[in-house]
Amino acid sequence: MRTNIRRTTATALVSALAVTALAACGTSSSGDDTKNQPSGGSTDASAPLDPKTKVTLSIDCMPPAAKAAELKQWKEDVAEFNKTYPNVTIDGRSTPGQCLEPPRFTAMLKAKSQPDVFYAYFTDLKQVLDNDGAEDISAYVTAQSIPGFGDIDKNVVNTLKQDGKLYGLPTSNYTMGLLINRKLFQQAGLNPDQPPRTWDEVRAAAKKIAALGNGTAGYGEYSVENTGGWHFTAAMYGMGGDVVGADGKAAFNNPTGKQIVDNLHAMRWEDDSMGKTQLLKWGDLQKQMASDKLGMFLAAPDDITYMVQQLSGKYENFGMGPIPGGAATLAGGNGYMIKKGSSPDKVKAAIAWLNFKTLAVGKGQFKYDRSKADGLPVGLPQPAFFTGASKAKDDELKAANATMPVVNFKPFLDNPVAGKAEPAKAQEVYKVLDKVMSAVLTNKDADSAQLLAEAEKAVNQVLANQ
Repeated sequence: MRTNIRRTTATALVSALAVTALAACGTSSSGDDTKNQPSGGSTDASAPLDPKTKVTLSIDCMPPAAKAAELKQWKEDVAEFNKTYPNVTIDGRSTPGQCLEPPRFTAMLKAKSQPDVFYAYFTDLKQVLDNDGAEDISAYVTAQSIPGFGDIDKNVVNTLKQDGKLYGLPTSNYTMGLLINRKLFQQAGLNPDQPPRTWDEVRAAAKKIAALGNGTAGYGEYSVENTGGWHFTAAMYGMGGDVVGADGKAAFNNPTGKQIVDNLHAMRWEDDSMGKTQLLKWGDLQKQMASDKLGMFLAAPDDITYMVQQLSGKYENFGMGPIPGGAATLAGGNGYMIKKGSSPDKVKAAIAWLNFKTLAVGKGQFKYDRSKADGLPVGLPQPAFFTGASKAKDDELKAANATMPVVNFKPFLDNPVAGKAEPAKAQEVYKVLDKVMSAVLTNKDADSAQLLAEAEKAVNQVLANQ
């Protein structure tokens, strides 16, 4: 799940069947961890978990019953993990609908009711630490506890650090690029193996795709529910700009920001290559592309999985290139943190589980042959937080078990763009910038300079209210 937009997927609510599934996974119906105090083990943080140690771990974001394949794999991984650590009880907890919903997450932190091991977006670190919610696990993460830790991208690891202390471990990450409909590219006489690399190229390609007619748009953009500001930020990063500067003030009311807004205005009103329907939010562009009515939009690779699994799209129809400009790209991801006050044994058990389930090449989430057999997608370019020998091995296993044409992502993979974190107070900033995006896409007479100046004042007010 992405850090910036708390999006809702079309997942059914957990039914009574889920209760049975939870019980089968070793969950406790009472949720009372006080009955399972750890025993044995060592208080030495550098020492690995003793397999004889008895401890119960409550962990959230266990797949719901509606995700049968994912839940099956969770159960299998618990059983495999228990072969090495037979005395660690994994108390998996499933949440109806989304895994992480901001209001519920905030309430959980304030009430100190989070599980022992809890899921969070990279951008949640400040909120977690403000509520004294996570344990500093720096001393526990060693070459013994996570053998491949040295091969995890330092930029990803650093998103879970503050003041040099490590508070979580990643499970997924993303960077944004230009998602294209290969079918429409071919119909428009464009080369889908060479997606546009600049905004001028995007504009030219959008015209050709829109010329196909039948309600087809060449390029799509968001403009409400904070998604417009999110995409404006991504575009600014791609052009080497920023949204919030090092001085903590708005940094987008400049020629770069104006170029982005003016380009959208031109595509919308001069070229008529963006379609007449505007004020779009997350999910709208995916529906258009999956139904072959949209040629391009900014996205992360997991949008492709959503379009295939939820919207009946076909993997072979989609491809990706780097974000236009290529100077930097919006990056994010998620991971797990360990509840503040957890015993050393609980911390060690949690790290052992996370290493097995989310960080070990060829195991857990990276057991690609199993995912292929279970009908789950294999071959997307992200998550991609491995480097060195781990990356080489992961790439080999992924390619051997791919369920989609991975060559479609070659332009994206062969032209990596440095990831850049979201700005301070991201959601509030995005909300302000939505007004710029919605105005320029719905008002032919919109004044980009005025819109950016007004947004600058509003964002500075947001940033001043720390």
